[in-house]
Amino acid sequence: MKLTPITGAVSVLLSLGGMAQAQDTLTAVHAFPETLIYTQSFLDFVEKVNERGEGVVEIQVRGGPEAIGMFQQPDAVRNGVVDMVYTPGSFYGGALPEKDALVASNLTAIETRENGGIELIDQIHQEKMGVKYLGWFDSGVCYNLWTRDEPTLDANGNLDVSGLKLRGNAVYNAFFTDYLGAQVIDLPTTEVYSGLERGVVDATGWTQIGLIDLKWNEFLNYRIEPCFFSTDLGVIVNLDKWNNLSDEAKTILQDVAIEHEAASVGALKAKRDEDFAALEEQGMQVVTLEGQAAADYLAAAREKTWARMQGLMEEHPMGTENYDKLIELFYDESADPT
Repeated sequence: MKLTPITGAVSVLLSLGGMAQAQDTLTAVHAFPETLIYTQSFLDFVEKVNERGEGVVEIQVRGGPEAIGMFQQPDAVRNGVVDMVYTPGSFYGGALPEKDALVASNLTAIETRENGGIELIDQIHQEKMGVKYLGWFDSGVCYNLWTRDEPTLDANGNLDVSGLKLRGNAVYNAFFTDYLGAQVIDLPTTEVYSGLERGVVDATGWTQIGLIDLKWNEFLNYRIEPCFFSTDLGVIVNLDKWNNLSDEAKTILQDVAIEHEAASVGALKAKRDEDFAALEEQGMQVVTLEGQAAADYLAAAREKTWARMQGLMEEHPMGTENYDKLIELFYDESADPT
């Protein structure tokens, strides 16, 4: 077929138009099993992106820890094996100790997005790890200690953990060992059920929600208040991949992430209330530290975590440059119950 100048020009324009509309695709994995509430939150975010980004950007979820081990996932996104990971910052705390600002935070993603905290965390992720920090999801949920047997309090009302086989991990250990004086047994989330079943551990820290999803309530009978820490779950994206996305794709991803940051706060608080009610109906009992004992407990959780962050930051080339600013942006002293 012979092309006239006009039909030839139209053909070129259509070709260019098709190129301009090429869809960006990102592969993703999540740290926890699909059944866990936090993973469901991430999958909800993915669904929102794929709906709003139809024809522009799509996230393809490859799976969870069965696809790539949960502790290998941060390096996988850093090295470009996958484009996106939804994971706790604590899973890559060795590379980025500043994540402890989120762990010790008493604010949510809503406040820290507004005050510049998340922008600073994003800058640090880009400089130290070569990843884009897209959003802090599922914030506003704190942690409790959960035990099989009734916890012991000393004469001053302080928690006595002597004799407890306490499950630990990188999130809790500075607090558990340096303040509580516990001998911890490190277990990943996926091994805690069998650890409780076999009596390897008889107590663990965990967030206010998710215990039922994980079926740990089959063994744990007491919740200790007050709660401490904050979840540090976020989405990180390989920086080269991010930089090569279209501007429209970046806008959709960032806008939906910011919306999900806010929406997940309310959704998970409602889920917490539902879980607490269900657990108490099943016989879960609550033991509450009072007065100075409670104040010391909360202060230690926060200050031991900050001390860990400062010590690890000192070992990095960037040093403690952002230490004070991180505390300023992620912690509101006026909101501290102690």
